[in-house]
Amino acid sequence: MTEAGRLDYAATLDCVHCGLCLPHCPTYQETGRESSSPRGRIYLMRGVAEQRIPLDELVVEEMSFCLACRACESACPAGVRYGHLVEGMRAEIDARGARGRLGRFVERTALRRVVASRRVLHAFAGALRLYQRSGLQRAVRAARLLALAPPLARMERMLPAVPDAHRAPALVPARGARRGRVAFFAGCVMPELFGPVNAATIDVLARNGFEVVVPAQQGCCGALHRHAGDPEAADRLHARNREAFAPDDFDALILNSAGCGAALRDGGDALARKVRDASEFLADAGLREAPGALPLRVAYDDPCHLLHGQRVAAQPRALLRAIPRLELFDLPGCRDCCGAAGIYNLTQPAMSARLLERKVQAIRDTAPQVVATGNPGCLLQIGAGVRAAGLAVEVLHPIELLARAYAR
Repeated sequence: MTEAGRLDYAATLDCVHCGLCLPHCPTYQETGRESSSPRGRIYLMRGVAEQRIPLDELVVEEMSFCLACRACESACPAGVRYGHLVEGMRAEIDARGARGRLGRFVERTALRRVVASRRVLHAFAGALRLYQRSGLQRAVRAARLLALAPPLARMERMLPAVPDAHRAPALVPARGARRGRVAFFAGCVMPELFGPVNAATIDVLARNGFEVVVPAQQGCCGALHRHAGDPEAADRLHARNREAFAPDDFDALILNSAGCGAALRDGGDALARKVRDASEFLADAGLREAPGALPLRVAYDDPCHLLHGQRVAAQPRALLRAIPRLELFDLPGCRDCCGAAGIYNLTQPAMSARLLERKVQAIRDTAPQVVATGNPGCLLQIGAGVRAAGLAVEVLHPIELLARAYAR
């Protein structure tokens, strides 16, 4: 007898318990606990569904403790869709009320009412911008006013310099002869915290002969909601984006956020088949306009949801190697998670910090001038790490480096 609920029980049976995933799992590497491995967590899921294991604190904690980085998927010979499984199990946990009500309420309110609302998120980012530019941030830090609220202090330390919000025009014409027409997914956090990355992406696409359309009706992709066990909200947001983008009107849907790209690519619909990461699309299409020289030493770090979720690895490196005088190398441990993992750095700060320290130590050891990575969570996490360590290292999106090379 099984009681799978929102868990895809049949998919758990694909796991053959070979253990090839173990060396690739960050939490297993750090703890050595079988229950903190993909194989162990699938055993727990199956046990709960078969009513052999109670849905108790251990199960709830292990599902939360997982980063859902999907490194195990790249290693799995049986093709187990682990990310799909852990998201389903988290949804089942919430459906059964097995998680603390207060934590669930705060998380869902933040994701549904702030992250998914363009108006609220814009106002929130504006308040953060004022907080920084008014000098209040320096005063708060000097007085250590957030010391009594560790979660808030962690969020504040993650905050980069908030730029002016970026609002792309609805249509950006191709420069020179038009090679094609693409749609651009602006995202929710990207326009507010990483506006220059969005501007650079659109500019580079136009420079290389692509007309760029940016539908105003688009919104949050829902990735954070699905990771957090809220598939209803994720489905609503995905439906909204299906209405905003008409797949027959463009050649590709371009994203510069690895997590958003993986979420939309997993949709299994006509829109999903058009999804391309910006670096993937440009590298495959070929650069029409040669970039200028950038004499920089650059370490590349793979975003988990680009490498494991979308299986894109060679193209960002090829794009960076196309920049003259740029010395590119892989950051040691480049395939390992940095500990950002959506909101994991807020919900599991201790493990997140341990994984971030690995990255920071690799940066210390190799001394790049720039770390390049293509996901907002990674940019925030690694950026906070190098600032805390006092390292004179820029953390940039690969497309930003290409735009700089063009500007030269």
